[in-house]
Amino acid sequence: MSQQQPEASGAGEFEGFNKAQCIMWCHKIRARVLERLRLTSFIVDTSVEAVHVNNTKRADRVFLTAFDDEGRQVSADTLPIIEPCDKLAVAPEFDHDFTAMPVTPGSELEEAVSREDGWVVNMEAVRDYDIAADRRATQKAVVLAHLPDLMQSGEARGFVLGSDEPDGAGGA
Repeated sequence: MSQQQPEASGAGEFEGFNKAQCIMWCHKIRARVLERLRLTSFIVDTSVEAVHVNNTKRADRVFLTAFDDEGRQVSADTLPIIEPCDKLAVAPEFDHDFTAMPVTPGSELEEAVSREDGWVVNMEAVRDYDIAADRRATQKAVVLAHLPDLMQSGEARGFVLGSDEPDGAGGA
């Protein structure tokens, strides 16, 4: 009789855990971008359409350059990086490439993009971001990522999501 040996790294056993960890990491990046940009005037200044994040020039600060809808520089700010978590990693949900944000050809924004020394935040995506809804969606995604591991190990045999009452029920 031959017994199948578990993977040495345990990666297969904790596949859901690893996926949940990635889901949480992505949420933290989105939340951090929002939190850090709230330290600037860029969120409330609706003339700011894009923000170039230069996070490669210095390890102790991030340089932010704001651009209008025509790609002209309108403002700039610098945020200190005191803790490693203060760095503004790329959040695909806000990145100009992933959100298909147009960049005016020949503009200062296009020049900043071409330098490849950071990434560009689509401020419309940031302004539309609902952190509470993201937390709820992330929480659910994390639970669902863990579920196959729990079922495989026998720690869970069934699972129900949603409220106890059907839609429309709730009493008089």
